[in-house]
Amino acid sequence: MNVIITMAYRQILRFLRARSRVVGTILHPIIWIAFFGLGWSRALNFPQAREIFGGVDYLTYLVPGIVAITIFTTSFMSGVSVIVDKDYGFLKEILVAPVSRSKAIFGRILGDSVTSLLRGMIILTICMFIASINVSAIIPVLILGILLAWTFSSIGITFALRMSSLEGFGLIMNTLTLPLMFLSGAFYPIDALPSWIKIFSYINPLTYAVDGMRYFLIGTSKFSIVVDFAVLVVLCAVSLLIGMHSFEKATIE
Repeated sequence: MNVIITMAYRQILRFLRARSRVVGTILHPIIWIAFFGLGWSRALNFPQAREIFGGVDYLTYLVPGIVAITIFTTSFMSGVSVIVDKDYGFLKEILVAPVSRSKAIFGRILGDSVTSLLRGMIILTICMFIASINVSAIIPVLILGILLAWTFSSIGITFALRMSSLEGFGLIMNTLTLPLMFLSGAFYPIDALPSWIKIFSYINPLTYAVDGMRYFLIGTSKFSIVVDFAVLVVLCAVSLLIGMHSFEKATIE
């Protein structure tokens, strides 16, 4: 248990000490809301548009998506610190240390997930002042957020364990991030997509986090909330097991 707490604490402390990273990851979703959300909210301010977005204005429709995307992007990029630790030799020390590798990587994923969730909750708090959302739904939104963060932290770290170049990792993450965001239903209903593209939305874990948060925060969703939770729990467990298995088999040259 000690190694789990130690690794989680290290990741949280590392995040809090990187002030530029804290400011950057909070500013990014605010810019999305300010320049994308407010602009399109005015452009789509007519009754037919409200019907498309479940009976709410576009800004309110967008908020759950922005919260989920904030958690998704920061947890997905958590693999960056793995590559940095490879370069500085810290990862090698962990691999040869007399501690359980599975517990070590679980603690690391836990720490990265907590920091990603913290950023998502900061954005949600800000959004409460500009959109009509259900504040009392914070607990289920937190649960969906931690499932989402666990899933993509595990995937990001699994990718990073197989790579040695920070530039290469960043390029692959950026290539994957954009389609995952736009296929998730965060910006528009996935029913508006062509049928063949919807298949990619249905296998995208982010889709179910966005849909679940939208259900609790504004009362509209495409899937049953049971389906949202069930899919996220399964994907979270699978990605976590793959991440732990990858770390068990990892070697450093």
